[in-house]
Amino acid sequence: EATGTLPTDRTIVIERYRDEIGDWRMVLLSPFGARVHAPWSLAVSAQLRSRYDYEVDAMWTDDGMVFRFPDADEPPPVDALVIEPEELEGMVVNEVANSALFASRFREAAGRALLLPRRRPGDRTPLWLQRRRSADLLKIAHNYPSFPIVLETYREVLQEHFDLPALTELLGDVRARKVRMTDVSLDAPSPFASSLTFDFIAAYMYEYDAPPGERRAAALTLDRSLLAELMGEPELRSLLDAGVVAEVELELQRLVPDRHARTAPAVHDLLRHLGPLGRADLEARVDGDLDEFLTELEASRQVLAIRAGEGERWAAIEDAARLRDALGVALPQGIPDAFLEPVEDPLGDVVGRFARTHGPFPSRLAADALGLAPAVVDEVLVRLEAAGRTTRGAFLPAGSGQEWVDTEVLRRLRRRSLAKLRSEVEPVEPASLGEFLARWQHVGDRQPSLDRLYEIIRQLQGASIPASILETDVLPARMSYGPELLDQLMASGEVVWVGREPLASTDGRLSLYLRDQLPLLHAVPPAEPPAEPIHDRLRAQLSTQGASFFRDLYEAAGGRDPEDTLAALWDLVWAGEVTNDTLGPLRAFLWGKVKRTTKTRRPRLPSAAPPSGSGRWYLVSALLEEAPDATVRTKAVADQLLERTGILTRDVASAEGVVGGFSGIYPVLRALEEVGRIRRGYFVEGLGGAQFASPGAVDRLRHPSDGQALLLAAADPANPYGAAVAWPDNQAGRPSRSAGAFIITVGGRLIVFVERGGRKALTFTDDEGLLTQSVDLVRKLAGRRRRFEVETIDGERAATTPLGALLVASGFVDSYKGLAYQG
Repeated sequence: EATGTLPTDRTIVIERYRDEIGDWRMVLLSPFGARVHAPWSLAVSAQLRSRYDYEVDAMWTDDGMVFRFPDADEPPPVDALVIEPEELEGMVVNEVANSALFASRFREAAGRALLLPRRRPGDRTPLWLQRRRSADLLKIAHNYPSFPIVLETYREVLQEHFDLPALTELLGDVRARKVRMTDVSLDAPSPFASSLTFDFIAAYMYEYDAPPGERRAAALTLDRSLLAELMGEPELRSLLDAGVVAEVELELQRLVPDRHARTAPAVHDLLRHLGPLGRADLEARVDGDLDEFLTELEASRQVLAIRAGEGERWAAIEDAARLRDALGVALPQGIPDAFLEPVEDPLGDVVGRFARTHGPFPSRLAADALGLAPAVVDEVLVRLEAAGRTTRGAFLPAGSGQEWVDTEVLRRLRRRSLAKLRSEVEPVEPASLGEFLARWQHVGDRQPSLDRLYEIIRQLQGASIPASILETDVLPARMSYGPELLDQLMASGEVVWVGREPLASTDGRLSLYLRDQLPLLHAVPPAEPPAEPIHDRLRAQLSTQGASFFRDLYEAAGGRDPEDTLAALWDLVWAGEVTNDTLGPLRAFLWGKVKRTTKTRRPRLPSAAPPSGSGRWYLVSALLEEAPDATVRTKAVADQLLERTGILTRDVASAEGVVGGFSGIYPVLRALEEVGRIRRGYFVEGLGGAQFASPGAVDRLRHPSDGQALLLAAADPANPYGAAVAWPDNQAGRPSRSAGAFIITVGGRLIVFVERGGRKALTFTDDEGLLTQSVDLVRKLAGRRRRFEVETIDGERAATTPLGALLVASGFVDSYKGLAYQG
């Protein structure tokens, strides 16, 4: 009642309000427990302090976290409470030494190790004295990064008191929008938040357990490698992107064109940045007359030529003393005394520059490049690590063993890798879904085989498709189709078809199923079944006698006009009650109207069944005798929708007519996600937060567009418009997924809609290039129709529109009605 939302495992509630003395407070409510909230609170405190310059008081319990901002004019944005999963562990390790929890656990660990002996063994030591002595010991221990009690305290806190893997997973779910964060501004805390604020005083009662002043230096002197061994920290080589590492290496070495030197001063800066370079190295990094640049720099005594390794190199004059003292380079005469003064740490400068201008590297590579002994380089790198300038670990994606990297370079690599991962999970535009669906359903495949048709039906089963376009547009769009292939599958009993609803007088919607999947996927149409006496007699015949030919059905119906029996039979077909062994009668039905007679005629027994009544007819219920469990059926429906669409959203479930709607299959989707079978996230912009994807679908969704033009039937399951995606606006009218209508897309983007017969067309772009790509497909569509004449485009006379002009140029003729195709 207070917030409008409950904190659950899928929703985190954040309250903002002023406390009784006017300070802002933010309360984060969630059910994940203190082992998750504690490290989250520490990381948030660090982020608020470094990014927003807030001094914050924080407290956590099993029910959430409380943050107090003394003297703040306004609270920070809600995004400040969200930590990137990849940065979490480093932030927590850096921050945990500042917490009262760390100080109290250190005191207990030191007591267990007998490092806090009692002066009088028979008496208890006061708590305040234990704290003072523990603080003194911790202050001394900070000078020794591998001090075992400090490491044991870190291990105990990070592993036993914190649940970092669970928090990392939760933050990943927040970033993927699997877990929603909602914030509310209130005048007073809600009952949930009030119970947390009551604990605030108790939480700060032992605030001074934390060592004063220099306590933040503790994390800086921590032996991270030893801690990693204790905790089993994963290698970074599995997290850094190989392409990013190579890209950063080229940038650091000034090998990318936009970082080349183009003037003499820029060449001087290049040598100061990278150190001595040979002629080949300079030519790879300089655009312009290199000889002219070097002559100018030597004349102005900004660079000098030295002998290093096997050839001549050029170095910046500022490096003279550094190269002499670190590498033993013989310097030429005439260098000013100012550049010959000894530097404080020549080896550290040379090795540090190598690290600063390279990606992760083994120490032997640096030793070979600098002409130094490996042991010397190792000693310098360890010294630089202690100063926070280098880091060692497993970094190279294809490497092995231990590498070194400059700290700032590592930060850049992590940022770039993280940015690349984020770009891969950013939601795509709806147009990308159009292109993805066509690829997902293999539209454009020309493979002519029975196995290919079987796979198509397996993917399309249960989809409601107008019968008139099934064999003319839907199946031919996915293979080189011949009717005999589908007849063969039906004759073998592997595939069945079931009517869904009538469309006009000579068409209707149907669904194809694999026979063994029909009980799991078929849903009874919601419309009332036909209930006239003739329908009941036909049902009785099929129920008692089983599959029957038309002659038997005609006699059971009472004779009279066979057209009446035929019409009643097709009423049952479109109601989903009756089906046939073959598609022969359906094809005949599509050729002409089933006539109904109202006047009485003399009974006339036909000598042969009419074409639209041929074959054996039977009840669909005969295939549904073993009703599956509701849960099994719901899972099968969810699996089938994911199989067909790849990306399943609320609108897709609604368009598919799922029983119970999206909420009916949501529990199954959530369970599939929890066991890792599918993924949940925000994949397509504007389609709602609840989106589920099959494995591999997300990668294919983000596959670069090929920009190809595609002609699809508007009612084709591969068309997302009007189902998963709303139709774009056009003032002249609104498209529909009607039988006989077509759409043309370019790269998944809707460009042209053509209604049945082509009389009216709508366009959704002014880009002449996109319209030009569509013209060939309009001409192809016209060539497949006996009569095709475009009368209006966007509500105007066709020939006066941009698309009309392109059609005239491609072979259409402007007649008195519109644009007629002369193929």
